[in-house]
Amino acid sequence: MTTCHRARRSIIAVAALSATAFAVPQDVVLAGKDAPGRTEAAAAFESTPIGFASVNALGTNGTTGGAGGPTVTVTTGAALADYVGRKGPYVIRLSGRVQVDDMLTVVADKSILGVGSTAEITGGGLQLGSTTRPGNNVIIRNITFTDASDDSISVTNKAHHVWIDHNDLSNGFDGLLDIKRESDFVTVSWNHFHDHSKTTLLGHSDTYTADIGKLRVTYHHNFFDGTAQRHPRVRFADPVHVFNNYYRDNALYGVASTENAGVLVEGNYFQNVAYPIYVGYDKSGPGRVVERGNRYVGSGVPQTAGTVVEPRTYYPYTLDAVDSVPSIVQSGSGVGKVGL
Repeated sequence: MTTCHRARRSIIAVAALSATAFAVPQDVVLAGKDAPGRTEAAAAFESTPIGFASVNALGTNGTTGGAGGPTVTVTTGAALADYVGRKGPYVIRLSGRVQVDDMLTVVADKSILGVGSTAEITGGGLQLGSTTRPGNNVIIRNITFTDASDDSISVTNKAHHVWIDHNDLSNGFDGLLDIKRESDFVTVSWNHFHDHSKTTLLGHSDTYTADIGKLRVTYHHNFFDGTAQRHPRVRFADPVHVFNNYYRDNALYGVASTENAGVLVEGNYFQNVAYPIYVGYDKSGPGRVVERGNRYVGSGVPQTAGTVVEPRTYYPYTLDAVDSVPSIVQSGSGVGKVGL
């Protein structure tokens, strides 16, 4: 049995790992048949985020969304647009299918929570923040996103401390979930991505160097189900932590690290993915990737390069046993699992 010290660290240290090492950090717990950890049920019902959204930074101690503010229930696009744009904290419960025509701007201190298993935003999406109204400290959970006219969710304009959890995203126009333009401290967890190509971009463009030193994102327990690419595609960010995700039948590639980004890919299950990890992609220059403890079934050989800052210098986390990832993720990801 593996044990660890779970105390949250208040000082961020800089540490690097070897691209070829397979050492398990001291404050990482291995879960599974040989090392008791979180059960499937417990893992799928986290009440607070794991990963970068949990970090005390930039004057914000973790991600709490609209906690402490009024709770409202919305059933129309007009009501949703009204409340996500209001000043101050709100817990916004989304009930039923809501049609919107464009991207709605979400400002700081909001929880947008789907009710039951039928909450849906269709025709448009959510943009976290504008250039004048930041979208910091936002939680989006338990919502189905379909047929967006642009991105389904866009985390942008320096938004920080964002938790995107247990959603179902498909059939968008551009990206299902893009994180860019100096956003930071984000966790993307337990989402089901399907029926789309450009899944989740991290970093605006090859020339947007203002993203250097930002874009710290954790992706865990997501189901990339037949989506073609960008799981994620990363520019400049360091570190990015990709763990315990299930990749299945991804036609172009799994993860791509470009433009000197630093990505740790660990404990993921790649099934029928010819190119699970790229170092550099298309016209973008190479990034850095460390991979450890992944499973490649019917898949190609991952590319790796360089060293990456160890995410454990920011937060503790639990790894589920890699061979259990397909069943855990399929049973726990998507909507209707968190009892909202």
